Amino acid sequence: MIQRSRRYEQAAVRLVVSGVPDVSSDQAAETIGIVTGWTLELVGRPQLEGRREHLQALTSVVLPYARHLLSGVALPRGGADAPVSIAPAAPGHELLLRSSVEGTDPLSLSIDDGELADLVRCLDAMRLDPQLKVTFPLEADRPLPRRELQERVPLRQRLSAPVFGVGSAVAVAALALVVPLPRSTEPPAPTLETPVPEAGGESGDSAAEAGPEGG
Repeated sequence: MIQRSRRYEQAAVRLVVSGVPDVSSDQAAETIGIVTGWTLELVGRPQLEGRREHLQALTSVVLPYARHLLSGVALPRGGADAPVSIAPAAPGHELLLRSSVEGTDPLSLSIDDGELADLVRCLDAMRLDPQLKVTFPLEADRPLPRRELQERVPLRQRLSAPVFGVGSAVAVAALALVVPLPRSTEPPAPTLETPVPEAGGESGDSAAEAGPEGG
């Protein structure tokens, strides 16, 4: 049976997956259903190679790590006993690969953001390749806990909004004490007064009453 290879390349990364079709699943001759090996080359680094389980470990660690980075959360992935682990290491990231051969020291690679992005693109292209009939399961995407996101926000940034709100309330209250209230513009209430009779009217009446007595 002829072995096939699939190549995925970016500016700084080259991933080559080799294998043969799965005859039991009646796969076409140009497809790969069984992975027999793979190689990974990063510019200026030693070539990495391994079996299918190592490729699966690389995929299940790097892709979730990159997804968390997009959310602003850099969480280490892969435990101390895992074949592959990755963690933030200023100014970039540390990719640690552990050999299945006893007595072999782990291989540590320091990669920057650009190399990590190229590695993610290669792994995504491999998973979406229709000629590669191999499933690389990943953990289900879940929303990050709110507490986890808040802990990554600087304390000054988290407190700035509440402090600004309290300061605004205090300023408004102080302004209300300084500015005088507007005076009332309502007209004065009417008052009740006793009408005073005119002087001419009273003297005329008196003269009319005195006239007959004089006659």
